[in-house]
Amino acid sequence: MQISAKAVSIAAISTIFLTGCAANEATEPTESSSALSGTLDGSGASSMAAGQEAWIAAFQTANPGVTINYNPTGSGTGRDQFEQGLTFFTGSDSSFKDEELATPHPNCSPADGAVFEFPIWISPIAVVFNLEGITSLNMTADTIAQIFTGKIKNWNDPAIAASNPGVTLPNLTITAVHRSDESGTTGNFTDWLAKAAPNSWVLNGENVGSIEAWPSEFAGEGGQGTSGVISAVQGGQGTIGYADASRAGSLGTVAVGVGDAFVPYSAEAAAAIVDVSPLKTGRPDTTLAYDLARDTTESGVYPVVLISYLQGCMDYADDSKAALVKAYASFMVSAEGQQVAAAAAGSAPITDALRQKAQAIIDQIQ
Repeated sequence: MQISAKAVSIAAISTIFLTGCAANEATEPTESSSALSGTLDGSGASSMAAGQEAWIAAFQTANPGVTINYNPTGSGTGRDQFEQGLTFFTGSDSSFKDEELATPHPNCSPADGAVFEFPIWISPIAVVFNLEGITSLNMTADTIAQIFTGKIKNWNDPAIAASNPGVTLPNLTITAVHRSDESGTTGNFTDWLAKAAPNSWVLNGENVGSIEAWPSEFAGEGGQGTSGVISAVQGGQGTIGYADASRAGSLGTVAVGVGDAFVPYSAEAAAAIVDVSPLKTGRPDTTLAYDLARDTTESGVYPVVLISYLQGCMDYADDSKAALVKAYASFMVSAEGQQVAAAAAGSAPITDALRQKAQAIIDQIQ
């Protein structure tokens, strides 16, 4: 069932099929393409669902002849639907796998032709805690890894105290809260721990790596979804967890160790991770797939982030769909489009450098 994006609440967006209808109050793209018409179907990551709602409403206000549908099915399902020819673009929390790049896509011309992908959505993941009278703390990646593996058990542990001179830490047991469901947030959080704290993020002597399902061997409390984690952290003293930064609210937050400094999360610091990260090698020039530099020592970079990609065809079998994808993608990567998403959902706008690279790819779509 298709439901008007204007009528959809952000809270319910991940469980329905979105279709945008013109919203008079939406922010309009700077350059209107009102001659455009037609319907464009996409699906994919639920992480960008609230952003897609805002993008759809704004784009359709400027282009009343266009209907854009985005189904927040999840990243894997979204890529599968694109591969099956059910959609014309997808959003994904991970880049195309090599085998997916080599798979024919029915809506592309030719079916085994080039595809595009570039980051469209960047969201910082906050390490949140609940300690009476304390609103911020500094922690290294090793300290955080040892907290979540259960090695550090108390808030006045010397490792925490060493990074927070002048802060009176309570003699209180730490309760680490993790996602109980498989989660892209967990995958990105653990990917950071695996790379930035390889000797501390361990189980049975081995680096745990990047995982979406939390190991049962680690003590702590599980929460279903982001709301479950936040609720659990809010509900107890001495709790700590990880969640999309837009949901941190009044909880205390951690500035993470990067090089010789501690960096709090911010939109600018989160977006900066892309500019210091190398592209994956051996891939087409039309794909901007990054090996995130989670262990960066660059000043002012916040490396605990979730990045989602926009993916589609470089040459569409249907020229009318190509025109719609080209126009909609250009709006999403524009400064105006990124601000629309940031205002609606707290995402981190991409940098000008990334915008220029993405737009150069968009300009080649036909």
